[in-house]
Amino acid sequence: GTGIEREEARVARCIAKGLSVLQGDINEEVQDFDDKTFDYVILSQTLQQVYAPADLIDELVRIGHRVLVSFPNFGHWAIRLKLLTSGKTPTTPELPYSWYNTPNIRVLTIKDFKKFATRIGVSIIREAAINTHHHAEKGNIIHKLPNLRGTYGIFLIGQGKKS
Repeated sequence: GTGIEREEARVARCIAKGLSVLQGDINEEVQDFDDKTFDYVILSQTLQQVYAPADLIDELVRIGHRVLVSFPNFGHWAIRLKLLTSGKTPTTPELPYSWYNTPNIRVLTIKDFKKFATRIGVSIIREAAINTHHHAEKGNIIHKLPNLRGTYGIFLIGQGKKS
């Protein structure tokens, strides 16, 4: 596998551990890979930090047979409740930054991603919502009301419409 990381210090830590990693902007670095270079491409908790998510997803499904996308779910009930009761942008273990210092340039929900995938013409092969109290913990799979109860959305996607 090959990773892509923007921050030089993180790249150095990866290399020190023997990992293959490129330093640069993910939006640019993925363009250098040939079609279907990878069986799987993983975009973990990054989609909310890119400026052109449709362009990035197009590139990822081009270079990989399947793409695994995960993100913190802004539709979780606790986030909704904090926004309703405080009137301020909420922080949570999954979204721990204040509005003014967050690396996220947008927030999205599980429902948002489903609609987005349809709009850009990618197939959702499998999906799961998990609920965990912190991103480092193992999550429980949520089957009922996933957009309301899941703290993270996880999607396996591919090129073209699902058959």
